[in-house]
Amino acid sequence: MWRENCGELCKNSKQMEERTEIYKYLPKYKEIKIILENEPEANYILGLAATDVEKANSETYEYNEEVYYLICSLAEKCWERIHTGHFSAVPLEVRKIYALSNYFKIFYLFCESVSQQQLMRCAEVLDEAILIGCTQGLYEGSDEFQSQLTSYISKALENTQTPLPIIEPLKRQQFKCDILVLDCPSIEDFRTKCFTTEHPALLLNTIKHWPALQKWRDLNYIHKLAGNRTVPIEIGSNYTNDEWSQQLVKIRDFLHRQFTNTDNEIEYLAQHELFDQIPALKADIRIPDYCILRTKDSESPAHVSIKAWLGPKNTISPLHYDPEHNLLCQVFGRKHIILASPADTPNLYAHESEMLCNTSQLDAAQLDFEKFPLAAKATFYNVTLQAGDCLYIPPKWWHYVRAESESFSVSFWWS
Repeated sequence: MWRENCGELCKNSKQMEERTEIYKYLPKYKEIKIILENEPEANYILGLAATDVEKANSETYEYNEEVYYLICSLAEKCWERIHTGHFSAVPLEVRKIYALSNYFKIFYLFCESVSQQQLMRCAEVLDEAILIGCTQGLYEGSDEFQSQLTSYISKALENTQTPLPIIEPLKRQQFKCDILVLDCPSIEDFRTKCFTTEHPALLLNTIKHWPALQKWRDLNYIHKLAGNRTVPIEIGSNYTNDEWSQQLVKIRDFLHRQFTNTDNEIEYLAQHELFDQIPALKADIRIPDYCILRTKDSESPAHVSIKAWLGPKNTISPLHYDPEHNLLCQVFGRKHIILASPADTPNLYAHESEMLCNTSQLDAAQLDFEKFPLAAKATFYNVTLQAGDCLYIPPKWWHYVRAESESFSVSFWWS
């Protein structure tokens, strides 16, 4: 049956070109050989797949069904290895092989069919490669593979999309700010006034050149680029609550539930490496120059981790701290942040469990001094983050964050 379907599709040369175009962005064997050198089975199977895919430009090409089955089997074996024992103990090569297996699997799925259902399955397999495997620096064309595949799938499915709202910009207001405010400081000013002293600061007019400030308010734009992709969503307003949970969902479903119907339970796309998953969105932002600054004992190049925070009004990150420097940048919407110094850590009642040891038991917005009397000794700083603003949060500074409207933020962590 699959051969009949494939033959029927190949009658349309344009459709065949679209379907097999993806092969151009898959790796040559020599590009991935070093990843496979200690995995003989993976070396054999991916070598076969790479050789088979190189023939895809031929008009008479018919994909090798046996290689397809071997690729699927390899992906399944890697999945089992990844899910056996602690995730941190999984060799990086296994996660990379899992990603590569899924890349080639996508190509064979394209050869089999380009139906709507099949394209959605391809998007799911890509997300499995990114979320479970390791695609960063996989090979030179890895990002391009993701970008081209996502673009093709989005175009093919765009007629199935239901319109989403365009977020109206909030009028800028003057709010009391308890921390230093700097208007687009130079790197040297930032270094001397914030970074070296480890004092938080509200930075104005530092990201006004980002295309994201205009583009991302149109949720249809995000839907078009990423609607069929799968991401982890937090359910519930606060991750310390018992009813809080996580699920993997399609971005399109999340957007429709949270931005077209206010009766749904709060969901939050929080602290997710969305820009590794959707490179086209990363093109709409820029890593702030301040992230090049390093501590004196750091000699290696700075690694900047970029996280996305997208959700409706009233999402909350409870009072907690992070070990790295953090620039929290507001793309649209407004957030209220309450800060506390590391010096006040003894007064902030961190959870005793290892998993939440960086999170306070306090509700920073409604302090209960009877239950937590030491909190009266702490000093809290309030700041409101508006579209186009950045908040510098030094390492181990406590911060509570509440969205006062529909909101999209991007954080940059570095050490």
